[in-house]
Amino acid sequence: MRNKKELVIPKFASEKEDAQWHDRHRRQLEEAFLERLKAGEGLTLKQVLARAKLRPVTIRLANRDIETARKLAARKGIGYQTYIKMLLHEALHRESNRR
Repeated sequence: MRNKKELVIPKFASEKEDAQWHDRHRRQLEEAFLERLKAGEGLTLKQVLARAKLRPVTIRLANRDIETARKLAARKGIGYQTYIKMLLHEALHRESNRR
């Protein structure tokens, strides 16, 4: 049984608001995560990837593009690989809707 009140993640109007909220609640989120792991509720990376239907890929990018992505991602408070994945997803969605 959990003693602490469960943390509810709200809807965010922007990525910046999302990043700020997660930064402010980092300790609580980490504690909740550790509790779930101890209770056997955690998933392995393999399980997470299987559920998300993600497949790792390798691509070669220019150093300049990676550095630009790092800077832009840092402004948003997210990792550069996540940022690149978001951009790719948006571009693919936009292109597929052009038909």
